Amino acid sequence: MADRRRNNGPPGGSKPLLYSCMIKSAPNKPTRPTRTRKPDELRKIYLKTGITPPASGSAYLELESPHHSPTFLLPSSSALKLSVAVHGPRPLARSAAYSPHLALSCYVKFTPFATRHRRGYLRDPTEKDLSTQLETALRGVIIGERYPKTGVDVCVTILEGEEDRWWAEEPLGGAASVGGWGLFGVLAGCVTAASAALVDAGIDCIDLVSGGVAALVARPLGNGDDDGKRDDGVGGEVVLDPNPTEHENIVAACVVAYVASKDEVTLLWLRGGSSSETSEKLMDGAVSAALASRGVLEEALKETALLKFSEED
Repeated sequence: MADRRRNNGPPGGSKPLLYSCMIKSAPNKPTRPTRTRKPDELRKIYLKTGITPPASGSAYLELESPHHSPTFLLPSSSALKLSVAVHGPRPLARSAAYSPHLALSCYVKFTPFATRHRRGYLRDPTEKDLSTQLETALRGVIIGERYPKTGVDVCVTILEGEEDRWWAEEPLGGAASVGGWGLFGVLAGCVTAASAALVDAGIDCIDLVSGGVAALVARPLGNGDDDGKRDDGVGGEVVLDPNPTEHENIVAACVVAYVASKDEVTLLWLRGGSSSETSEKLMDGAVSAALASRGVLEEALKETALLKFSEED
């Protein structure tokens, strides 16, 4: 019987706290995870709809979890995990001004435990920026004229976000970096999962929209692969679906929201120092990554449609 007069600990016991400084001073230090995938190969994507019954539509997206050494409690890198819930269509308040188009609102929120540096409960500027960009990406595919004076809320909860760098390289006592490379993969995952949730909610769209990321990773000169010649203008290589913890120096990155049937880009975010030629290669690579993730999106929605039709029969 539990003692009600005391705060009891967990029944299964607990492990002592483990700090990065303790691991850095250990004799067998952990090594940086290396990319085993090809430059044009994406991580495995798990996508499923209908995970939140109270919502009109929902989806859950998870990327392949990285493998880490069993000798350390901390994983070498993080894996993206997020859920999306769509509420609506619903009529706007009577006091609201008449709108001939759909009133779309997007909310992106990190859970406090989503990253190694604990986040607050209120939305910070980074989360507001991601919400604005997600709204821009979705507005390009939703047929808003069919929903006058109607509102739809797209709520994204990031359960685990990608880190901006390998955790062993973070300075002791340093704060979390804002606007780092990990946000590119987070935004691409939000776009893909939100598109699946909109279809699950029955919102009319012109087509599916999927997100893709490409990055330019700097490569040291004279390493035997390039004969000392610079590649892509800065001595780098364009990789698809990058994990920032696997790359030591990311020079530039690009994320797009791509609509395949229209061959249109509803969102483009390019950051980093690169030439015009390299920027074009980054955009082409991001579109290729978006096309690859679209295949997973289509299969998940086909499975959802078959399940719904079988329940009606």
